[in-house]
Amino acid sequence: MILVCVATEFEGALLHERLSGHAGVKVIVTGVGPVNAAHAVTMAAVQERPTEIMICGVGGAYPGSGLQVGDVVCADMECYGDLGASSPTGFIDMKALGFPVVSSPEPIYNDLPMLILPSERHAKFVTVSTCTGTDDAARSMAARTGGAVENMEGAAVAHVGHLLGIGVGEVRGISNVVTNRDTKSWRLKDAAAAAQEAVLSWIERR
Repeated sequence: MILVCVATEFEGALLHERLSGHAGVKVIVTGVGPVNAAHAVTMAAVQERPTEIMICGVGGAYPGSGLQVGDVVCADMECYGDLGASSPTGFIDMKALGFPVVSSPEPIYNDLPMLILPSERHAKFVTVSTCTGTDDAARSMAARTGGAVENMEGAAVAHVGHLLGIGVGEVRGISNVVTNRDTKSWRLKDAAAAAQEAVLSWIERR
């Protein structure tokens, strides 16, 4: 069984419509942010016993990523972008602090490998608790993490997947470029629809 998680209702509207009655797929709305996502996915995994988990939603592309608004991309790696410590010399990640988020079979720190790649175009995603809203901060985050796409749930779901031994994939439509915050230029609904179509296509190929 495939568990498909979306953060908000609009990111899953097409999935609910097209997968209604599909015995092999369960679509859940987790809520926004890493705690909501981790809680919802853990509860659903206990109840539904999925063999695969797929995240579907929208994301922002960092400047210099090569991604444009309207593109669809999947994650080959998820990263906790702001989990660590600040210091006078800069950000200290979990590896430098000596605290893995997953201890076995191999320690995992900020970067969580994704085990399912549903599309040919893929990149490293970055999960944050505070969305980046300035060009300088976006470029700094991209340079520090090597990430291309920013979101608020992916690393938490990947984290749960590693803890439970369930493969996780993630597909996002690019709704905006992460720069000085300007919501008038965002294309949330178009990006959400494109991501859902990609996930539906992946499910059809199963």
